[in-house]
Formats: sequence, C-alpha cells, structure tokens
Amino acid sequence: MYEITMDLTSDWIKTVKEVLRGAGYEMQDGLAAEEVAEHYFRLSLPDDKAAELAAETLRRLKEMEGIIIDHIDSTIVPDIRQRTKYQGNVFHFSWVYNQGEHIIELNSEYRIPL
Repeated sequence: MYEITMDLTSDWIKTVKEVLRGAGYEMQDGLAAEEVAEHYFRLSLPDDKAAELAAETLRRLKEMEGIIIDHIDSTIVPDIRQRTKYQGNVFHFSWVYNQGEHIIELNSEYRIPL
C-alpha cells in the first residue's frame, strides 16, 4: 500500500561524519556504524561509556524505525495527511539534527521531534 524508504542509522552516521569532519577528524570509508558511533562518543567520554552510548544510540534509531512502521497506518499517515495535506503513498523518513533531533518525512515535510 505504501512505499517507505527509511534508514535512520545511516542518516545519523552521515551527520556524525560531517560533525567529525568539521572538527578536523576525518573518518575512513568503510567503517561500520558501530565504529563511527564509538569514535564520535569517545571524543567526550571514556571508552566504556562511549561504547555503551554508541550501542544505545544505534539501538534507539532501529527502535524508532520499528515504531514508525508499526504505527504507519494507525497514526503516522493519518497525521501526515491532516497536518500537511500530502496525499501520496510514497514516504521517505530521514533523521536530521536541526535545533534538536527530528525525523522528517521528506515528501510531505512532516516533522517528528524526538
């Protein structure tokens, strides 16, 4: 019924790499999401805490994807239609940081603050 594109982890990793690049840290290509996340958190936390927060962040992003999928028919699409008047059946959800974390549905510009 719906065409849904979503990879919140990839979106978050792209943002982290941009932040790190802006701070003078260049990340090599091909690193696993876990490695990038741990490196990011190691900049401000001890190694054990960085690993814990990296794992928690990646778990949370996957959990958010599941919540969106689980509630797409009952809550998400009806709210998108009501708030944005978007009537299409193609949805692309993306994680962004803009004065806080959000998930944006790009076709309708629907925003879910986190």
